Amino acid sequence: MTTPSTRAPAGYLSRLGRDLARNRVAYLLLLPVVAYFAVFHYVPMYGTLIAFKDFNPAAGIAGSEWVGLDWFRQFFNGLFVERLIANTLLLNIYDVLFGFPAPIILALLLNELTSERFRRFVQTITYLPHFISVVVVAGMLLDFAARDGILTQVAVALGGTPDPLINDPSWFRTLFVGSEIWQSVGWGSIIYLATLSAINPSLYEAARIDGANRWQRMVHVTLPGLLPIVSTLLVLRLGQLMTVGFEKVILLYNPGTYETADVISTYVYRHGILDANYSYAAAVGLCNSAVALLLLVAANRLSRKLTGNSIW
Repeated sequence: MTTPSTRAPAGYLSRLGRDLARNRVAYLLLLPVVAYFAVFHYVPMYGTLIAFKDFNPAAGIAGSEWVGLDWFRQFFNGLFVERLIANTLLLNIYDVLFGFPAPIILALLLNELTSERFRRFVQTITYLPHFISVVVVAGMLLDFAARDGILTQVAVALGGTPDPLINDPSWFRTLFVGSEIWQSVGWGSIIYLATLSAINPSLYEAARIDGANRWQRMVHVTLPGLLPIVSTLLVLRLGQLMTVGFEKVILLYNPGTYETADVISTYVYRHGILDANYSYAAAVGLCNSAVALLLLVAANRLSRKLTGNSIW
């Protein structure tokens, strides 16, 4: 005699088999994605153990000496930890304040254009920088901000000193964030333009009949339509407040600008990777990931409380 506890797994397996048979094409398409994340994202998580060990490549992860939280203490007791955290946070905060709204504003402006030809021209011009390599962008900045570069000459004309801007620590964040906006504003506006195209035109007609001008239609129709995607992308962006891609920083900074340019990722690259101290690099990276997770959860809860929109 079968009991309910034995029938339940059998029924579940039967439903699962029918679902797999019915949607086998969809599951086959999903399989490479699952395999990618399993092989390149989940399996390597075993390597985070070296953050708690004195990793010796010859002994392997399992055979290396266990040191507990020593590497974490070394990082937080270091001379430059406050500077590293401050630089990382400030670069991200400036990017959120100035870089995050930029594609939204561009999408709103493009949406108001009446000339389709001019709109496509502006979109093409603003999209192009996204396809330029980070190395090329960094090289352009190094030339433009050199002693005889156009940016330095503009600064001199406005009363600044003739010293190269790229060697001035006070200018690094402006150059970094400004170049990020220039390179990503057009590409980032695509998702907002797609959202704007999905807004029901009858809402604009109703607002026009009620006497709303273009500004009022933008405020009361366009912006509420953008709010869900804006809140979602903002939550994801706030989860990266402790993360700065080290490639561009490494290409732009020098010892004279470490004061404002040195971030956690570049510090880890120099002291963890170049010095072959892999355990130290893993420990700092693990701290960064933990803080990013906490920020993501906090931002998601705040968004759900304030706007009713959240990722999960």
